[in-house]
Amino acid sequence: MSRRILIRNATIITMDERLGDLRPSELLVEDERIAAVGKFGAVDAELIDGTGFIVIPGLVNAHMHTWQTGLRGIAANWTLLQYFTKMHAGLATLFRPEDLHIATLMGALNQIDCGTTTLVDWCHNNPTPAHNDAAIDALFESGIRAAFLQGTPKPDPRPGERGFWEIPHPRAELERLLKQRAGGLVSVGAAILGPHYSTLDVALHDFRMAKELGIVASMHQGGGPARTPGGWARLEAEKLLGPHINIVHGNNLSDDQLARFCRLGMSFSVAAENELTQGHGFPITGRLRKFGRAPSLGVDLESVVSGEMFTQARIALGMQRALDNEAGRESAGTIPETTTISVRDALAWATIEGARMLCWEDRIGSITPGKQADLVLIRAEALNMQPVHDPVSAVVMQTSLANIDSVMVAGRWKKRSGQLLVDGLAGSIDRLRESGQRILQAMGLLASQSDPDSQ
Repeated sequence: MSRRILIRNATIITMDERLGDLRPSELLVEDERIAAVGKFGAVDAELIDGTGFIVIPGLVNAHMHTWQTGLRGIAANWTLLQYFTKMHAGLATLFRPEDLHIATLMGALNQIDCGTTTLVDWCHNNPTPAHNDAAIDALFESGIRAAFLQGTPKPDPRPGERGFWEIPHPRAELERLLKQRAGGLVSVGAAILGPHYSTLDVALHDFRMAKELGIVASMHQGGGPARTPGGWARLEAEKLLGPHINIVHGNNLSDDQLARFCRLGMSFSVAAENELTQGHGFPITGRLRKFGRAPSLGVDLESVVSGEMFTQARIALGMQRALDNEAGRESAGTIPETTTISVRDALAWATIEGARMLCWEDRIGSITPGKQADLVLIRAEALNMQPVHDPVSAVVMQTSLANIDSVMVAGRWKKRSGQLLVDGLAGSIDRLRESGQRILQAMGLLASQSDPDSQ
């Protein structure tokens, strides 16, 4: 017998252009899918009173290095160059599989707590198959919908060793993960180096691999000089680019490159808060909009910033509005008459654009009948949100963790009435703390973090 849940009398922001916003309305979930949205008569289902709640599609965190959860805040005063040295060549080298497991588990649970139902886990601290398995086990255990993007570590090479930029992606291990570990709520893709961080031969190998395997391949772009300056032109000439290719950051791409990549259907993930903090440059949100495209959003690093996707949406929105307003003042000599970006645009970046990044538009990203029932119930009667005049504005600009009442993934509650539905949370937090302290102590980084000189 199927499981049916009916949410009644809620404000529903569907993010589906055909359905729009429904206020008040009803939403029927059957098993793992959205069955219907609208007004119903008598329905044989578990009834949920949605009075005072706003229902939105589950958020999509399109880029996060979840393995760093146990190092929260350690890199808050680091520039990108310091991060490369202290994290990848230092702290990352001390991770055991069990460190990866607890960090990934707790990072994923925090995403659910904050309203994220789909996590793109960009894992590039996995020197052994046991590290990969530990991280994937944690994703399954958390209950989140996840895309595990298998990457490769980036330590400084020892004498006589090849640099990480000279080593092709480990295809055999990726194929093992695709055959043996992918399934259910967890899929597998590739977190490759790309032409910015690898030799041309490695880039060609990795892009061909992704195309042959039919998987999403994501890569960082930016942060210092490119190792293969002409790499993108060669990859394009080889017809290796397309909707399955995702660029993270992309701050140093030219407008000509962005225009071509947009025409090819490639996706872009922005981590506005971290990009502004660590020195990447201004996020490319506005530049993408010139070419009729929009970014997906990611937290990137909880070692630097918080894991809340609503914070990322607000910062990306505010940053681009500031740039647009300044450009308007320079050209017209006065404050622009209207804003350039709406709050609905920002919510789309965190929902439907994240689905597009994964090529999952038919699965997630909007409250559309037939799609997966990934939902967030926001308690809108709270003091910080009342009165709600415009539900979308309230969601984007006022919502905090305190308002995330309930979270559903594939038709099953993962958070209800403000509480994560998970056993042993306190013990897991202790394990996370112990893991982080062990790693930091080994690197001599347990001094006061309030003093930049101590880091």
